[in-house]
Amino acid sequence: MYHHKDVIFKKPEPEEIRRLGLLPADLHFHTRYSDSITRVRDALKLAARQGIGLAITDHNAIGGVLEADRQKTSVHLIPGIEVSANDGPHILIYFPAISDLADFYKNYIERNRRSGPYTAIHLDTIDILDASEGYPCIRAEAHPCGYAFLNRGVQRCVARDSIEGGIFSRLDALEVICGGMARSHNLKAAELATVHGLGRTGGTDGHLLHELGGVVTCAEADTVEEFLEAIHAKKTVIIGRERPLVEKAVMGTAVLPHHIPYAVPILQARWEQSLPGIMRRVKSPLSPKR
Repeated sequence: MYHHKDVIFKKPEPEEIRRLGLLPADLHFHTRYSDSITRVRDALKLAARQGIGLAITDHNAIGGVLEADRQKTSVHLIPGIEVSANDGPHILIYFPAISDLADFYKNYIERNRRSGPYTAIHLDTIDILDASEGYPCIRAEAHPCGYAFLNRGVQRCVARDSIEGGIFSRLDALEVICGGMARSHNLKAAELATVHGLGRTGGTDGHLLHELGGVVTCAEADTVEEFLEAIHAKKTVIIGRERPLVEKAVMGTAVLPHHIPYAVPILQARWEQSLPGIMRRVKSPLSPKR
C-alpha cells in the first residue's frame, strides 16, 4: 500500500488548512462553458465561502476563466484548461496569468478543436506539450490511470503501448487525488508521481456545484505564481476524498446531455484513439517468427 505524508485521503477543512499557513485550492473544476451546468458566479461564491482557491479547467475552453476574471473575485483564481489530447490523455495546464492562457488557447487549442468541443482535439499529447514549452506554465496529467476502459490517462496509454513511457519526463506533475476516480487509481497515481519525480496536484474533477472543494491542493503561497512554483518544487499537500459511487452516477447523468449532440465526433475521436492498438494486434500474428 502506498503511503505519503503529503497525500491525505480525508475531507478537507479549509479553515484548519489556512491556519497552518497553506492556501487550499480545487485545481480541477468545470463550468457551463464545457460539459457542466455550474455557473461561474456560483462556483466563485462557493469557493469564497469555503475560503479556497479555484482553477476552472473546462475542456478545451477558457470562457469560464475569462468570465471569472471579469467578476473581479476575491478568490485566488488559477488560470487553467483541461486539454483532451487526440491520443487519449487529458492534460491540465495552469498559467500564472490569464493573458498567457488566452494566447496559448488562441494559437494552439482553438484552431484544433473538433465539432464536438468537449472531446479530443486534433493534437496528440506530445504536440500539446511541445506547444506549451514557450509559456511559463505547469503541465499536470489529469487522472493518470484513466477513466474506466478509456485511454483518458497517460499511464493507461503507456500500459497499452499507445504512448512511450518517456512522456512522464515532459510533465511537471500528476493529479494524485481526483474526485472522480477510484481509490486504487489515485494510490497508483501517487506512486507514479514518486517514481517519476513529479509534483502532485489534486482536484475534484467536479461538474456539479456541491462537488467543489472536495479535493484540494495546498501550498504555502500568497499569489498564483507562488502556488504554481510550489507545484513545480514538489512542495504541495493534497487532501481530499473520492466521490461515492452514487454521486458519480448523478454527475454522469448530469453531464451526458452535453455530450449527446456531439456523438459522431466523439465516436470518431474514440476510433482514432483505438486504431493504433488495433493495428498492433492485427500485425502481431503476422510478425515473422525467429
